[in-house]
Amino acid sequence: MHTDGMNEEDKIRDAIGPKDWNVIMSTDSWSVFKIMAELVEGFEKLARIGPCVTIFGSARSAPNSRYYKLSEEIGYMLTKKGFGVISGGGPGVMEAANKGAHFGGGRSVGLNIQLPHEQYSNPFIDPDKLLSFDYFFVRKVMFMKYSQGYIVLPGGFGTLDELFEAITLIQTHKLVQFPIVLVGKEYWSGLIDWINLRLVEEKNISKEDLNIFTLVDTAEDAVKVVDDFYQKYSLKPNF
Repeated sequence: MHTDGMNEEDKIRDAIGPKDWNVIMSTDSWSVFKIMAELVEGFEKLARIGPCVTIFGSARSAPNSRYYKLSEEIGYMLTKKGFGVISGGGPGVMEAANKGAHFGGGRSVGLNIQLPHEQYSNPFIDPDKLLSFDYFFVRKVMFMKYSQGYIVLPGGFGTLDELFEAITLIQTHKLVQFPIVLVGKEYWSGLIDWINLRLVEEKNISKEDLNIFTLVDTAEDAVKVVDDFYQKYSLKPNF
């Protein structure tokens, strides 16, 4: 059996046989093979990318929008600090992040997700650093495991999902603390006010939990939070 150039899913499918693979994938309990294939391929590729920061945000941000331009600037500046950039691989803020990293001469990683009517991979991802996923939760494992920080620009439900999962994992000590930066005071201030008014006041979280993330308004400040974190704790890897 020749497996050179095959990804992990193809190797498993080839070993099992196309007929049996279709039967396996039609049952919930055996979907573990597909999940395992995505995990293995992700671990193998991303273990070699070096220190990276993930930039999250809306797929719907137009190239002439403020947040697209901010994301591009942040991506570029991160590469000048020695970090690669990871995005969700799609258009909008994600594309801008990869574009900034690409033109900054840094590593540009894209973790794309297969969706019915959207989410094409953007052209600024390094060809050897593009992965596509069927499962959101597997994709999020990769974000959590291989990011040295999160920079979060305005986005929708997906962006909030990724943001709050990281905050929860750090709060519960399931993830080693890393910097989480929200960019856009006008956009995020209402959410933070609500967190203070409802979650803190009703004692559903501690006031100290708000220290898990930082709110800024500029690309320079966003990158500075990440860089200062690693300089302060002497954790910055040798690039």
